[in-house]
Amino acid sequence: MPAVKKIKFRIKRYKPGVIDPTRFQTYTLAVTEHMSVLDGLEQLRLEQDPSLMYRHSCHHSSCGTCACIINGAEQLACITNIWKLKSTTVTLEPLNGFPVIGDLTVDPEPLFRHIDEECSYLRPSEHSNADADNEQRNGFTRFENCIECGACLSVCPVTEAPEPFMGPAALAAIHREMLKFPQTQEAMLAMAGGKRGERGCRRALGCSRVCPTKVYPARHIADLRRAVAAAKKRIEDSE
Repeated sequence: MPAVKKIKFRIKRYKPGVIDPTRFQTYTLAVTEHMSVLDGLEQLRLEQDPSLMYRHSCHHSSCGTCACIINGAEQLACITNIWKLKSTTVTLEPLNGFPVIGDLTVDPEPLFRHIDEECSYLRPSEHSNADADNEQRNGFTRFENCIECGACLSVCPVTEAPEPFMGPAALAAIHREMLKFPQTQEAMLAMAGGKRGERGCRRALGCSRVCPTKVYPARHIADLRRAVAAAKKRIEDSE
């Protein structure tokens, strides 16, 4: 019989007009050593409280929808092992900087607000083994390794500051667009160098620390900062 631990789940609850204002609710669950936080949420919803709200889809860190704040850190619930948290209490909160729809479910709109439509997340792939006659294989490749989980935006200290800032995900998207399609460089640098661009970054580096797929947004922002400065110098030298 597998070893079992009793773990408390302390979940931040909110539902407009139902659980309002926000409050924490605590549940106790028997947890085995291989259970993830998402497994725990699924079991709680099935056995104790069907009103719990959270998002999930893939169960293997591909979709990014289960991202939340787990014991104070932005993580994916599907790959966060409960036992490895080494705590008798698992505290769950929704991501910062996003409107809360209910409990751990947030509206992802702020993540995409500053990503220009020209920074397409899907591009025709240059190489594909797909049968050209198979219309179901369009040869699209996903942008970078970003799974749009929102963890970088949640941890960023500038996101909710008064000054406008497009955020780590948008800046990383701009940088990758510029590298993949050099003809877009002028337009991308104009966006990155704008009032909502790289100048707003405070170099906290939290975005790279919490990124589950190692996109390292802070690295992209640093590269953009150098590129913006170089472009500005070229303009000044030509005048």
